[in-house]
Amino acid sequence: MEFYQYKAIDEQGRIHNGQVDAVNIADLEMRLRKLGLDLVNYKEVKSSAQRVTGSGVKRRDLITFCFHLEQTSRAGVPILDSLQDLRDSADNPRLAEVVNAMIEAIEGGKTLSEAMMDFEVVFGNIFTNLVKAGEQSGEISQVFEKLGENLKWQDEQAAQTKKLLMYPAFVGTVVGAVVFFLMTYLVPELLKFVKTMGQELPAHTKALIVVSNIFVNYWYILLLLPIVIILVIYIGIKVSPRFHLMYDELKLKIPVIGPILKKIILTRLSSFFAIMYASGITIIECIRTGEEIAGNKSVELAMRQVGQQIADGMTLSDSFESTKLFPPLVLRMIRVGENTGALQDALLNISYFYSRDIKESIERLQAMIEPGMTMILGSIIAWVMFSVLGPIYDLITKVKI
Repeated sequence: MEFYQYKAIDEQGRIHNGQVDAVNIADLEMRLRKLGLDLVNYKEVKSSAQRVTGSGVKRRDLITFCFHLEQTSRAGVPILDSLQDLRDSADNPRLAEVVNAMIEAIEGGKTLSEAMMDFEVVFGNIFTNLVKAGEQSGEISQVFEKLGENLKWQDEQAAQTKKLLMYPAFVGTVVGAVVFFLMTYLVPELLKFVKTMGQELPAHTKALIVVSNIFVNYWYILLLLPIVIILVIYIGIKVSPRFHLMYDELKLKIPVIGPILKKIILTRLSSFFAIMYASGITIIECIRTGEEIAGNKSVELAMRQVGQQIADGMTLSDSFESTKLFPPLVLRMIRVGENTGALQDALLNISYFYSRDIKESIERLQAMIEPGMTMILGSIIAWVMFSVLGPIYDLITKVKI
């Protein structure tokens, strides 16, 4: 549908200027005729939805959006009035622009979910489909309540994932910088004296000399190597689907971190699955949406297999079990939910259990990282000191007084 700026005349001969959505010129004339206007001239312009990109709208803004619409819809406030209040009170001007464009779209005849479809970058396919299901079922306030809770949960999960990845990376970078300084500056200075002693050096001192020479002579390679590895992985993911799949499978097998990442994915899947299923969306559609939000090609492939097997008549629990990817706890709870007719509660229990487990696992990992890095750095410093001071001590013990 296009957006037109028009000039029209009414029966009294008065000129009217305005803007309206229309499929084509004939549709524009028909719309104006219904308003008692005759088209004089027009020009095609960009609609609000086309002008507004939605960039800059954060998850916290969406939480505010859901809370506001949940409360006003429960109170029976019309959707246009609710959106106008949100537009006027929004702290983020980008959110206000999006809401204003939605108001214009709804005034033009669209539903709330259809207006959201113009801003897929902001709301996404899952959000829009859930709102559409709420409109059809008449339970829009409950949908916004669940979406708001899920967005808050996503915010917490994002913070935990950032902790999981950023803290080890930061500590590892600090330790790497210390080691780089030792090997390129401090160790060569210490070894200058050891080499002038003229005696046979022990194996650990020779090894230190070799490592130090590598750092001194090839420091630029050591600095560029991590960047090259990251670029190779990034290009491989973009170019080769097979490489992307292998990389995502490898991430889930990394000791300590891999199982936590897998639990985060399973928690996200079960949480969204529960919301969609409770909103009346079919299991097949829930599975297809699960493919989109998995964030891991290995899990995405498993979800696709589950969807195919369910379409062939297999039960949900048996389909999940056949992939060999999901842990026994998930399979057991899904099977119980199927048998008792409480699948939604079973999925929410999975999400709750893994949310707690993830938080505890990350706290344990953080508690282990600091002493682990300290031990690594201490071992390297001890190796340096022993390799330098050992030959000096041997020389002193050979001196006869």
